Amino acid sequence: MHSTTRASIPLTLSVSRMSAPQVLIVEDDLSLADAVRYGLEREGYSCTVVGDGRDTVERFERGGIDLVLLDLMLPGLPGVDVCRAIRERGSTPIIVMSAKDSEVDKVLTLEMGADDYVTKPFGMRELVARVRALLRRAGSEHRQPAISSNVLAAGPVEIDVERHVARSRGVPVALPPKEFLLLEMLLRRVGRLCTRDQLIAEVWGPDYFGDTRTLDVHIRRLRHKIEGEPANPRHLRTVRGLGYKFEP
Repeated sequence: MHSTTRASIPLTLSVSRMSAPQVLIVEDDLSLADAVRYGLEREGYSCTVVGDGRDTVERFERGGIDLVLLDLMLPGLPGVDVCRAIRERGSTPIIVMSAKDSEVDKVLTLEMGADDYVTKPFGMRELVARVRALLRRAGSEHRQPAISSNVLAAGPVEIDVERHVARSRGVPVALPPKEFLLLEMLLRRVGRLCTRDQLIAEVWGPDYFGDTRTLDVHIRRLRHKIEGEPANPRHLRTVRGLGYKFEP
């Protein structure tokens, strides 16, 4: 598994990425890692995902990490060894994410240097609350996001998530809830692929079993509202056989 770092993209948020706390997500389950990153980035945090134990230690040694979310079952180097290596290098907060829920496992994990333990599956609200609490205790409160990233802008498009307002080239655009949420997802991942499964799960819910062409219909409607030439889109691009992405 290779490490993935967040690319530099021209995305404007209401929270500056330069001041956002840096969270290192160590998880080899890419779907879970992406869901955690999406949830934290919505709250204004900046995230890096690594799926290998050895790559984690190398990335941590480069500095700039404020908190580590650590899975224990990792290729390359076991999570327990990663935890010890990070703890030997300082007091950066560590939250272990594990499917093991016995008291013995939790105690052993905390004794080897972790600061907190969350059992899979967990809710994003719980995880965000634990991240905030640990950063506050670690003295990083001044780097906490003041508000969620409510204003997103890339290319000609800008949306205010809280006010449910969308504009293209400065002109207001009327978007029903599903189209608005779809555009929000794409803007939060500017320049990155959003698979069809990801988009359907986030917009229609993980239990949706309807026709997947519904997604294509919504994409076409969005293009007619935000693209200068909907038939030849410059921004809302199709990645053939995989999904869609927003290019600024």
